[in-house]
Parts: sequence; C-alpha cells; structure tokens
Amino acid sequence: MDVNQDTTMMVLMLNQLQRPLRKLSRMLMGVGLLGLLSACMVGPDYVRPPVDVGTTFKESAGWQPSRALADIPRGPWWEMYQDETLSQLMDELNTSNQTIAQTEAKFRQAVAITQGARSPLYPSLTVNGAATRAGGSATSAAGVVSSTAMTTYNANALASWQLDIWGSVRRNIESTDASELGLAADVAGARLTAQTAMALSYLQVRILDEQKRLLQATLDAYQRSLTLTTNRYEAGVSGLADVAVARTQLESTRAQFIDLEQQRAVFENSVAVFLGRPPSTFSIAERKFELTPPVSPVGLPSLVLERRPDVAGAERRTASANALIGVATAAWFPSLTINGNTGYRGNDYTQWFTAPAQFWALGPQLAMLIFDGGARQAAIEQARAGFDLQAAIYRQTVLQALQEVENAMVQMRVFEQEAVVQRLAVQAAQESLRLTRNQYDQGLIDYLSVSILETAALNNERTYITLTGNRLSASVRLIAAIGGGWSVEDLKKLDASGNPTANPSNTVPTN
Repeated sequence: MDVNQDTTMMVLMLNQLQRPLRKLSRMLMGVGLLGLLSACMVGPDYVRPPVDVGTTFKESAGWQPSRALADIPRGPWWEMYQDETLSQLMDELNTSNQTIAQTEAKFRQAVAITQGARSPLYPSLTVNGAATRAGGSATSAAGVVSSTAMTTYNANALASWQLDIWGSVRRNIESTDASELGLAADVAGARLTAQTAMALSYLQVRILDEQKRLLQATLDAYQRSLTLTTNRYEAGVSGLADVAVARTQLESTRAQFIDLEQQRAVFENSVAVFLGRPPSTFSIAERKFELTPPVSPVGLPSLVLERRPDVAGAERRTASANALIGVATAAWFPSLTINGNTGYRGNDYTQWFTAPAQFWALGPQLAMLIFDGGARQAAIEQARAGFDLQAAIYRQTVLQALQEVENAMVQMRVFEQEAVVQRLAVQAAQESLRLTRNQYDQGLIDYLSVSILETAALNNERTYITLTGNRLSASVRLIAAIGGGWSVEDLKKLDASGNPTANPSNTVPTN
C-alpha cells in the first residue's frame, strides 16, 4: 500500500472516531460533574479592605453636597463649559489619543487572558491516527531466509480532565476577572486623565487669547499716548522725557504681547499631541470665550469610591490578589484527573472498524505532592503579602483621591475670593488712572506719573484674567477629582475596548 492510500485510511479512521469520541466526552462530563457537585473553593473570600473616608469634606462649608450619584453630572462632563470647540476636541480625543489606545490594548490582552483562564474547566481532547508498515527477515531450520511485512492501523481519541475540586481554577478565573476589570478602570482613568489634561491646555489657550485681546487694546492706547506726547513735545508743551517714557512703555508691552504668542503655541501644540495629531497640522482659531467657571456638585467622601476609576482599579486588583491566595492554597491538596482513551487498532483495514478492533479505557488519576521543601507555603505567604500590598495601594489611592478633591475645593474657594478682591483692585486702578490722566491733560504732572499708573492698571487686569484661568483650571481638577462622568457601574457593561456600552448582553461578571 502506498503513502496516499495510508493517508486516505487515516482520514477514514479519524472520521470513524466521532461516535466513540462523543461517547467518551459524555462519560467524562458525567464523571466530572459528579466531582464538581462536591467541589469547594479554598482560600479566603474577598472583602473590600475598610478605609476611613470621613463623613464630609473639610472644604465642604458653603457647598451644597450631592448625596446621590444621580445628582452628579454623568457622561460628557466638558459640556458644562458650553464650548462647542472643546466638545469637538473631546470627541476626537476619545478616538485618537495614543495613551488611551495603549490602555485599551492592555485591556484586550486581559480579556484574552481571562478567556484562557477558563479553559481548564473543560476537558482536553486529542485525536491521533497512524498507519505503520513494518517488516523483518527470518531463517528457517532448513536455512531458507524469508522476509515478512505487516501494516498496522491505529486511531485513538484521548481525553483528559483535571477536576477543579479545590477551586484552584475558579479562584484563578476570579483573579483574572478582577484584573480585567482593573484594567478596564485603567482605560477609564487614562481617558479621564487625557481629557483633563487637554481641557486644561485648551482653557489656557483661551485665557491667553483674553490676555492678547487686553494687550492689543493696551498697545493701541499706548500708541495713541506716544503720538500725543510726541505732538506735545513738538508743540513745546512736554519734554523729551515724556516721549521716551511713552515709547518705552509701548515697546515693553509689545514684547509682552509677542511672548504670549509662544505661550499660546506651546499649549496649542499640547492639545494637538493629545489628539494624536502632528502640531504642524493643527491650530485653534481665536474667539471670544465665556470665562465663568461652572459649579459642580461634589458629593460625600464615600462617593469617591464609586466615582473614581483609579480607586475602582485599585480595589479590583486587591480582589485579584485575594483570589491568588486561594490558588496557592489549593496546591496543598491532591489533584484528580480523569483520563479516557478510545479507538481502533488492527492489521486488516477491511475489518478494521469492526467491534474486535475497538478498544477503550477510562479511569481516574490521583496525584499529590508530598514534599517540596516549603515551596507551597512560600507561595501562600507570597500571595498573602501581595494582597496586603494591593490593599495598602487601594487605601493610599483612596486617600490621594480625597486629597485631590479637598485641594480642588480649596482652590475654587480661594481663587473665587481672590477674584472678587482683584476685581476691586482693577476698578480702583482704573479710577486712579482716570484722575491722573486728567492732571496730565491739564499739564499738572509729567507723563511718567501716568505711565506708572497705566502699568499698574494693566498688571491688575492681567492678574484678574489669570485668576479667572486659575478658577477654570480648578473647576476642571475638581470635576476630574470626583471622577468626571464615570461611575463604577460602568464596569458592569463593557465592550472589547473597555468602553461602557448599553448592550446588556455584554455584561462582565463582578465579585
């Protein structure tokens, strides 16, 4: 028989294995389910580590806290600023930012790992087929040498199933599920971080635009003052010193205006990179911007645990570390494996698939490691230390989150108070400048006195605009500190990239 015939026979052999293979699988499943009925899960069940978050924020005086998650803005939090350009940039950021893309890729890796962790719950099946031609020679008593040859056909299916009696596999699945959700929270955290950083850069662009408008109006006024003092000098009313002061004032302010160009370009380029674009292909058109920071409800400290993706991620990693203690503990107990084998074996292929050529075997295998020099106990201690580490990280993450909320709240309060006082300073500087200009027009003082007050008025107005920018930035940080529009509920419905979806069929189990 040639090689092609042997190959054809092996294909037929494997096809004939389908029925005994199904029978073998049913037998394994039946035995395995009986074993799982009495199975348990060793190791501690997870309880979220307690952490004292307090009953209220220290800076909550004067605020109207929200007690329900529904009261805190959800979804696109940047819409609170009512800026169409900002909303368009955020839409692009969510699909183009490379940092978000990196965390989404890590999440997809975690999904694959979770799927792989479930495979030991099911039996493994292997199908083999072989056709062997063997021969030899023999010498009879009469001294005659003869040769013999024989073809052996063999097809068999092997099945093996290690029963998860002690819950090692299920604890591992519990760990990988929690790690997957931790990475999903990282995706949300990376998205919120990128959104926050881009919003801060964009708002700085708008603040610098306001500074430029102020300086441009000031330059126009200083140019008129230079022309006026030059005319007064030529008429013999003022001295040359007044012209020099007016020119110095104009040129120094022009230098400040030019410096604003480079500052704006830096923040504009930062926005471009957040969007995944080359800075040379991106620009933000200047336009008027509403400089009133929105008011965001804060909520109680305990709600930070539900609103912050970094807190949720740290908590899920703690759950994952807890499950690994069970995985390490299960190594102390014996493993039970059920092995099955069925197939056909014979020398005559014409009668090969008949009952006499069939064989099968089914039986359990019990294995237990007696002595390992303390390796298993060391693994348990390592897992427990890993849990303690993640629990400490979780508590520290919670404390840092509370700190960020407190810091943002105190910044909002202080900057608002500063803005009120600074506005009074601007009004006083403008009134003083008006009176001094009247004296200059009457020839009572020189232009240096006017210049000093003009510079003071300009600096006060620029300080007021800067404080307004600080208030806007603090409002963004406050929104980010309370989790933006995110909630831990979003972890229950995720798509393949870690994004929340409304499809209830895509639910991910949580502990």
